[in-house]
Amino acid sequence: MNTPDTACHIADTADALAPRAAIAIQLDGQPRFVPDGCTLADLVAALGHAPQAVSTAVNEQFVPRGGRARALAAGDSVMLFQPIVGG
Repeated sequence: MNTPDTACHIADTADALAPRAAIAIQLDGQPRFVPDGCTLADLVAALGHAPQAVSTAVNEQFVPRGGRARALAAGDSVMLFQPIVGG
């Protein structure tokens, strides 16, 4: 029995993710491809970051950790940055 690959892999080309369907996104200003259905949380994990270690924004809108379950869409611009603490 084959188990579907649900991991979010990041690639420079759509062909690198075949046979899975891929979508194009911008990741920190660089063009990248991820499997269709990849969530923001999956992407953070695939990059090796602990969820609390980075802050995220999609299309210039801050996305709190609790909102990272949304699937990314083709053309999304994703930014990861260090959280700022203090005042």
